[in-house]
Amino acid sequence: MKRKRLESADEEFLVRRTARGDRAAFEELYRRTSPWLAVRLRRRCADEQVVAEVMQETYLAIWRAAGSFAGSAADGSAVGWIWTIAARRLVDAFRRRGHHAEPPASAVAPPVPAVEEEVLAGVLGDEVGDALRRLSPELRDVLRAMVLDGLTVTETAVVLGVPEGTVKTRARRARIAMREALS
Repeated sequence: MKRKRLESADEEFLVRRTARGDRAAFEELYRRTSPWLAVRLRRRCADEQVVAEVMQETYLAIWRAAGSFAGSAADGSAVGWIWTIAARRLVDAFRRRGHHAEPPASAVAPPVPAVEEEVLAGVLGDEVGDALRRLSPELRDVLRAMVLDGLTVTETAVVLGVPEGTVKTRARRARIAMREALS
């Protein structure tokens, strides 16, 4: 009965149960979130060993810090909170490895729109979605990292493998392009 209840629970409930030391809730949270998390990490890092380490560190951090979950600043969801933890762990891994783990070419210009881009476009409406799609891939990547993933300029620079100044310039260009497209 308990297993069935956990399978129908949302991720926020599972995080809160994990905070109380509920291993079954943690296992269900892992079962539910690890596939999409691994895909998102692989889009940003081609090194499977780094992805595996980041996954392990992320779920260890979730187990230890579940009690501090109060909602993600970006969207208030447990999924957003999990991604924020993973993105920061990925930045840390890049720093530890001295930038040897490069993002795959597909992370820079994916041939198919990323799921988060489609969701964002759907949430923000056709006009904003169209403006996002018209941005160059490098400008979209900066927006994705800074807005969707909630990374800082420094973290975005590490993940994208470009200097901080380039991130700032691209972010500014993206804001100007979006402003022009929406006015």
